[in-house]
Amino acid sequence: MKKEIKKVLDDAKRYLVQQESLFGDEIILPKQSSDEPKQSPVEKNVGDEQFGVDPSWVESKTLNELETKIRNCVKCPLGKTRTNFVFGVGNPNSEIVFVGEAPGMDEDLQGEPFVGRAGQLLNQLLASVGFRRDEVYICNVLKCRPPGNRDPLPSEIEACSPYLVKQLEIIKPKLIVSLGRFPIQTLLKTNAPLSSLRGQIFEWHGIKLIATYHPAAALRNQQWKRPLFEDLRKAREILYQK
Repeated sequence: MKKEIKKVLDDAKRYLVQQESLFGDEIILPKQSSDEPKQSPVEKNVGDEQFGVDPSWVESKTLNELETKIRNCVKCPLGKTRTNFVFGVGNPNSEIVFVGEAPGMDEDLQGEPFVGRAGQLLNQLLASVGFRRDEVYICNVLKCRPPGNRDPLPSEIEACSPYLVKQLEIIKPKLIVSLGRFPIQTLLKTNAPLSSLRGQIFEWHGIKLIATYHPAAALRNQQWKRPLFEDLRKAREILYQK
């Protein structure tokens, strides 16, 4: 046993001497094996139960399971003013996910994202570039409607964005399309304006991510409708490129 211990110590000494000769006082440790499971980007929040959330939501394996565990969430004041919790809709195995910022009045009433005028425009544009609504997945950063359709507050995004992250983790799409600035700013943790983010291809946890205008913005500014169409056509090219 003493000989074995001495051999281990001698090997360690030789390694440290070698490291010192190469890197000085800096010690380079071996990298972890790539075969080890990657840590989920979602972290469990302490005290979920007091906000109407099943704390095991972070272990959800399907979208239905996740929705069941979080749909009574009241982590922010929006949970007390909503009509419906707007989780998301579409193909749970979709290769592409479209993410908006928050439900509007129609979405709050129907419990489904993008069903109002902006949703109708999105449907038309998706069809024009070769997508069917039922073959893609559509959701928002926030799952509850902000009063008066105002912009999401940082505190609301902080409370709700882990649910979006979990949705993406379950779906495992090849491409995420940010409709407006809030989704891409949230995922990339940046305050960069949409003008500087649009037209680029980013990566989020190994998933390609692009940004375009929100359909509601294109309704207000007709000159953005053509660029929105071009961005959606580009999304299809990115998704199916060889």
